Amino acid sequence: MDFRELECFLVLSEELHFARTAERLYLSPARVSQLLRALETRIGGRLFDRTSRRVRLTPLGERFLADLRPAYDGVTGAVSRARAAARAVTEVVRVGFLATPTEVVTGSVRAFERRHPGSVAELMEIPLADPFTRLRAGEVDVVFTLLPVDEPDLATGPALNRVSYRLGLPAGHPLAGRAAVAAEELAGVPLIGLAGPAPRWWGERTAPSVTPSGRPIPRAGAVATIQEGLTQVALGRGGILLCAPTAEVHERADVSFVPVSGLMPSILGLAWVRTAESAAVRAFVTAADGWASLREGRAGRLRTA
Repeated sequence: MDFRELECFLVLSEELHFARTAERLYLSPARVSQLLRALETRIGGRLFDRTSRRVRLTPLGERFLADLRPAYDGVTGAVSRARAAARAVTEVVRVGFLATPTEVVTGSVRAFERRHPGSVAELMEIPLADPFTRLRAGEVDVVFTLLPVDEPDLATGPALNRVSYRLGLPAGHPLAGRAAVAAEELAGVPLIGLAGPAPRWWGERTAPSVTPSGRPIPRAGAVATIQEGLTQVALGRGGILLCAPTAEVHERADVSFVPVSGLMPSILGLAWVRTAESAAVRAFVTAADGWASLREGRAGRLRTA
């Protein structure tokens, strides 16, 4: 049995008009007539009475329609459910986060798992000084990262947040009690940089070597993790730049965080290896973007309330 013939019969039984049936099926009226004749030949009887003015079901056609409709709906429903299942994300997606699982990280994970009940997001900490090695090695599928990313083999999603920086200083530092520090003042604060295989542009993003006007910023050694950096700060060996949400998580008595004005914002997003993109990765990126948009919308309403 030709499925197209059955579909043609069902649509014609609804429209009772060859031209409209042809339009719905993206066929010519002649092709509709051909399919109907082929079906009637298979069955051995006329299913429609048709004249130049009207088309109507014969008694045989009415009985055939009553028997066919439930079976046809069952088949098309099964196909639709199978397609939906094929598109469904039921995998484990391994997600790397940088040092601190801030609200962006946890919110994105919750949004992903709500959208895809059969899926799980497993989290793995990524060293601040080595943002992409585990991603390229296939140990994680997608990572939270600073944007923009200047790595040709990696694809990135949209920005999930844009936040300011804070300067971590020893509690007794002369600038520690200030309401804010201008970016140009970083020329007088040795900054703790990053050790390890991080790209140069990444190191500049986390510990710039010059102020916006080009004044050199001294270095105070290099560390691999935020905890190492904060320990160096607490010992009075330099300052460290962190985004505001991360700084809030790491508040401690021997380190003071002061807002920095005049720097470009810290932008967080997601990155993955282009050649390893999967349905689970795409779904996680979409869920994270949806969560960020919803959060930004709520924040905007609160600001205007």
